[in-house]
Amino acid sequence: MRTIIALALTFGAANPALAASGPFFSMANTNFVVWLAFLLFVGILLLVKVPSMLGGQLDNRAKGIQSELDEARALREEAQTVLASYERKHKEVQEQADRIVAAARDDASAAADQAKADLETSIARRLAAAEDQITSAKDAAVKDVRDQAITIAIAAADQVIAKQMTATEANKLIDAAITDVDAKLH
Repeated sequence: MRTIIALALTFGAANPALAASGPFFSMANTNFVVWLAFLLFVGILLLVKVPSMLGGQLDNRAKGIQSELDEARALREEAQTVLASYERKHKEVQEQADRIVAAARDDASAAADQAKADLETSIARRLAAAEDQITSAKDAAVKDVRDQAITIAIAAADQVIAKQMTATEANKLIDAAITDVDAKLH
């Protein structure tokens, strides 16, 4: 079919030009010579089977392009599968990160509450210890004041008794104390 179309186009395009002189079928006419050369060229191309070779090369090229398209389509589908997988993994990782952040917030809040409770307990213990120290210091101060008052009272009583007592009364008291101690010890 291609051969017939090529021959029809060749004969249709080979009209004699106005510049040629003489009868058309003579070797002196340049148009006839060019027309014969063209027919010879086309005949050689057909004899060597150039159109079938060109067709075969075009078919091979078409097959190569089709295989590249098929490979590109397969690669695209694989890339879409991988992309979907990565998007799914990204979503899972994002959800896991959100859970970790929420857990960290909860842990931090619980730790803050525990620290606050521990601080309140520590402050209460320190206040109780301070109150105990204050009470102990107050009791020690009262005891010191009493002891000092007793010491002063004894000293004052000693002076009063010493001034009012005579030597014979003192000797009687000493003898009575010795007898009392002797009775209590034996």
